[in-house]
Amino acid sequence: MSAEDGQGRHPASIGDAPNREAWSDGFKTGLPTLFGIAAWGLVVGIAMVKSGLSVPQALGMTLLVFAGSAQLASLPLIAAQAPIWVIFATALVVNLRFVIFSALLAPHFAHLPWRQRFYLGYISGDLTVALFLQRYPTAAPAVGKLSYLKGLMFPNWIAWQVGSFVGIFLGSAVPAEWGLGFAGTLAILCIMVPLMINNAALCGVLVSGAISVLAYELPYKLGLLLAVLVGMVTAMVIEETIAKKKVSRG
Repeated sequence: MSAEDGQGRHPASIGDAPNREAWSDGFKTGLPTLFGIAAWGLVVGIAMVKSGLSVPQALGMTLLVFAGSAQLASLPLIAAQAPIWVIFATALVVNLRFVIFSALLAPHFAHLPWRQRFYLGYISGDLTVALFLQRYPTAAPAVGKLSYLKGLMFPNWIAWQVGSFVGIFLGSAVPAEWGLGFAGTLAILCIMVPLMINNAALCGVLVSGAISVLAYELPYKLGLLLAVLVGMVTAMVIEETIAKKKVSRG
């Protein structure tokens, strides 16, 4: 069996060629989410400035990090002048889901040069990965696959950055007594509630909340990191236990 198609292309690279129609399809699919992404970027931008970052620092963070949940989790640690390893460890734990995203996308794009995979990983987001996998659930070669992914990712990245930039400059202009710093907490709540889709996730959130209160006195806000870890482990254990019970019942 030949490793190439009739035009001399490797099957894995069939979907790499630029395809305007596929890019447009990706953009249309992700369009309804862009307004929410921009709003999310807006509140994170405000939270960054209200947490004590200067405008240049906030702009640098949103361009370099591009991870709203990790940014919000690290902001109170930065404000508390926690050790750098605590800040990195917290961001790493919060972003562990991107390891799963990478594993899911790898069968589709493992053949690409590492530089291209690197920047695609940088601009990837939760919703863009989910929408892509809905369209392409298997790694079977398909025309326009890479263009479709870019049609999801690039507008998503731009919407986030525009929202963040507006939030940063708005946050720097609005007086502190208006309490906009609490916007980040509200944004986290808005995202967290829809994610509690089953009992395992709900238990993880409840345990994490309890640990964060009980461990509040830990130095360098280590209670936050501990709460994230214990909450994740709790949700995973409960989900695994429920799955085993379902299997044993047939």
